[in-house]
Formats: sequence, structure tokens, C-alpha cells
Amino acid sequence: MRIRPVIAVPATLALALLAPAGAQATSSAVAAPAPPTCRESRLAVAATASGRPDAVRVSITNRGAHACVIDRIPTVVFDDLDGAAQPVPGSESAPYRLAAGRSAYAAVRTLDPTSTELRLVDRLTVAGDPSHRGRTFDAASLGAPGGIRVWEPVTTWWHPSQAAADAVLAQHTH
Repeated sequence: MRIRPVIAVPATLALALLAPAGAQATSSAVAAPAPPTCRESRLAVAATASGRPDAVRVSITNRGAHACVIDRIPTVVFDDLDGAAQPVPGSESAPYRLAAGRSAYAAVRTLDPTSTELRLVDRLTVAGDPSHRGRTFDAASLGAPGGIRVWEPVTTWWHPSQAAADAVLAQHTH
């Protein structure tokens, strides 16, 4: 058995030697770690009437000192009804980065304008992440003292401005 000498090779050179022909190792290939999920105690959630009887505006603000992530789709549930408002456009969960001190906005349509059915509920709950309990708002505080009219509700993703969220909701109104 013959002993071979071992030569120390820097990691970037070793990656370059092991990479397929034509590939280059770069320091930018290593992604920065994503911010952590926002702690619910560091988020301020708000909901307000939109001026339309079938829509609500929601916002979330990162009161923490560092960026964090929430789900890109707000979780909006209505009293004791099954399920949450569906996203428009349709989508899967994904992270939405929320910088320290910044807010994100969404628009919620509570009632499908073509529906012939509806339910009245006394409150809705909004959360920035499905793992959060969220904040509950009563119907009267949302300009609906007789109850929130609900049937096949939808919500926009979070947006950097309320105008952007309103525009997306307007595009998805039948």
C-alpha cells in the first residue's frame, strides 16, 4: 500500500474542481437565510370598512426591529363558517417579507356579487399567518351593524399599498 500525500485545497477551488464542465462556482450561489416567521406579538392587524357593502380592507404592520415573513395570503375567517376566504388570484402559500416598521395591505370581498345566497356573521378574524390566532373585528366596527354579509369570500394577497390591493380585487369582481 502506498501513502498518497494530501494537499489542502480551498473550498471554492474544490467546488470548481468538482463542478461539471462549464459550471462556475461563485459566492453568490449561497442564498442568504430567509427572515424568520413574524411573531404574532410583533404584528399589528387592522380591518376597516371599504366603502362598499361587500368588501373590507385589511392591513398588517411589522412592529418589530427586524424583517420577518408572513404568509402571502392573509388568513380571513368569518365567525363560525367553515374555511377561510380564498385567494385571488388563486395561489398556494408562500412567504411574504415584511420589513421592520412596514405595512402590507389586502382587500377582502365578502360576498360574491352573482350569488343569490348569503349568511350574516357577527365578526371576522384576520391573521398574517395560518399559525397565528389573528385579531377579531366585530361587524359594527366594519360598518355593518346588522352583520357582515358573506358568501364565497375572497382575499387578495398582501400588497405594499392599499391601492394595489383594491385594484387586484376590482379585477376579480364578476
